[in-house]
Formats: sequence, C-alpha cells, structure tokens
Amino acid sequence: QVRLVESGGGLVQAGGSLRLSCAASGSIFRINAMAWYRQAPGNQRELVARITSGGMTNYADSVKGRFTIYRDNAKNTVSLQMSSLKPEDTAVYYCNVDLVLITRPPGNYWGQGTQVTVSS
Repeated sequence: QVRLVESGGGLVQAGGSLRLSCAASGSIFRINAMAWYRQAPGNQRELVARITSGGMTNYADSVKGRFTIYRDNAKNTVSLQMSSLKPEDTAVYYCNVDLVLITRPPGNYWGQGTQVTVSS
C-alpha cells in the first residue's frame, strides 16, 4: 500500500509564505509525476503545480512566479514553496502522485489534504 502524508498548512497573512510537504511511503518501485492540487469551497479541484520525474514543471497561471514545486527523489517527497500568498489561495491543498508499486501496476494516489488559509 501507499501512504502520502502532507504537512505545512496553516494560517498566514496575505503576502506571507508557507511551504507544504508530502512524503510518500510504502512498497514503491518508482515515482513518476508528483503534483499539488487545491480545492476551495464551492470550487472544483484544480492543478496548482506538477513536476515530472525528470524535473520538468508546470504551474497554474494564477500561481506562476509565486509558487515553486520541487522534489527529493531520494526521500520520495514533493514540496510546494508558496510566497506572496493571496486570500484567493485559500483552499485545501492535496498531494497527488503517479507511482508504481512493487506488486501493483501504475496508479494515481491522493494525500488527505492540508488546509491553507490566507487572511487579508
């Protein structure tokens, strides 16, 4: 089985910074893409940032220049450094990972979510 544990959410004032982290554990053979999504109340879940196993990244237009996604392949972690936060960044943030388990075919897995609240 796979376990994705997120950390780093919280309350911050507009203009502030937060870093989210997600650690994957289990019988992992290989991790492919890793990503962060978010979902605000009443909205659909949306992609925030994604990073491939080779380090290529893409970002939602709304966070370009403010957020940075990076990964540590040795530790099976993905992080999201968020700066210049705005109230509209308030949402539950989810870690998402494409990976291959030792005994299972490739699959897509979600973390439990971590709340980020930006006050004005």
